[in-house]
Amino acid sequence: MSIITLTTDFGTKDHFVGTVKGAIYSELPTANIVDITHEISPFNTTETAYIVKNSYKSFPDKTIHIIGVDSEISIENKHIAIELDNHYFICPDNGVISMITSEIEPSKVFEINIHDYLESSFPVRDVFVKVATHIARGGSLSVIGKEIKTFKKTTEVQPKIINQETTSIKGEVIYIDNYGNVITNISKKLFTKVGKGREFKVVTRSCSFSKINNKYNDIVDYSIDKKLRQTDGEKLAIFNSSGYLEIAIYRSNLKTVGGASSLLGLNYRDTVSVEFKNPTQQ
Repeated sequence: MSIITLTTDFGTKDHFVGTVKGAIYSELPTANIVDITHEISPFNTTETAYIVKNSYKSFPDKTIHIIGVDSEISIENKHIAIELDNHYFICPDNGVISMITSEIEPSKVFEINIHDYLESSFPVRDVFVKVATHIARGGSLSVIGKEIKTFKKTTEVQPKIINQETTSIKGEVIYIDNYGNVITNISKKLFTKVGKGREFKVVTRSCSFSKINNKYNDIVDYSIDKKLRQTDGEKLAIFNSSGYLEIAIYRSNLKTVGGASSLLGLNYRDTVSVEFKNPTQQ
């Protein structure tokens, strides 16, 4: 049974998600559809890449991923189908793939050209679904388009290494999750490579940290009587399950106590830096 995943910015209030699913089942009644999310911020390709990059590897090989964010076709925004890491991705050529594939090169890239006989203002339903179900039935990518060698690259959201008196990494907020936790584009891999075990300070617009936790509850002192602990609401830095530096509030809730985004005033694209201590400094 073919698995087709959906990642969109459609939300769940309107009919769009149901329409796409109906179109898939009409083409391929045996399809297994999995919703990754439909709550991407409108047209936010950086957020889209973070979500897809950290979810697709959990699916079996040959899974087909439809990415419906900023999907209206134009001269500057083609549609592409890509074979990558033994998965298939159908999406706009708007830079999102370059953020997903920053460390892995695609095996094949095809520009979709079936639009000539499909007039549509809803390409995810009318074009992406046709391509996805064609692949699911064992069809070749060459049937739905022409092979190309390049696709749009986006590098502006990559962290920067700055060499001053103390080497530092300058990153930015790329995602805010359901708890209000603030995720940056600084990976644990980059942190370890640049830091080389040196002391450091994580700096945001409103606070700083000299420790990065491995678990949220690392900040809890379990030797203190439970009734006397004042841990809920404390801020912390952590490398999250996806391996990215995150600023969080312990046991946060955006509807009650708030989260890191609201309590610390951290928003999408805000700067977060890691400053490493020079070994010669005292």
